[in-house]
Amino acid sequence: MTPAILLALLGLVDASFSGFRAYAGRDARIRKHRAAARAALRGLAVGAVLLLAPALTAAAALLTASDRARTFDTLTAGGLGYLLPLVLYAAVVMVSLAAYFVLPFRAGTLAMVVGLGPLTLLRPLALAAACLGALVNGGGPLSLLVGTIAGAAVLCVEPAVHRRWYQHVR
Repeated sequence: MTPAILLALLGLVDASFSGFRAYAGRDARIRKHRAAARAALRGLAVGAVLLLAPALTAAAALLTASDRARTFDTLTAGGLGYLLPLVLYAAVVMVSLAAYFVLPFRAGTLAMVVGLGPLTLLRPLALAAACLGALVNGGGPLSLLVGTIAGAAVLCVEPAVHRRWYQHVR
C-alpha cells in the first residue's frame, strides 16, 4: 500500500471527526446519534473535496516532471516521512477514544477531557511535525509543498463545516 492511500484514508477519517467536532455541543437533545452521524458525513464530504488539492498538486508535479520515476520516489519518501508523525498522533487519539468507550463513565469522561481536548489543540503541531518529517525523510520541497497543502486542507474542514451548517445555535 502506498503512503498516498494511507494518508488519504487518515485525512478522510480526520475530516469525519472534524465534522463531528463542528457539530458537538450545538444540540441539547439527548438522542442525537443521527445528527452526529450526519455531521461526520458532512465533514467527510468536505474533507474529500478539500483533499483533492494536495492530490492534484502531486499529480500535476508528476505529470510535468522530466523524470517521473524520480519525482514519484521523492513524493513516496516524503509521504512516508509525513505519515510517521501522523500515525503516532492517531495512535494516541485512538487510545484516548478507547479509554472513553471502555472505562466507566467518570474515568471515560476524564480520558476525553485530558486526552482528546489537548490532542485536538495539538493537531496543527502534528501536521507541522509531519511536514518536517516529509522534508527530513528526503521528500524535498515538493513533498513539503504537497504536505503543507494537505495539512491546510484538513485544518480547514472543521471551520468550513461549522460555517456552512452549524454557525447558528439551535
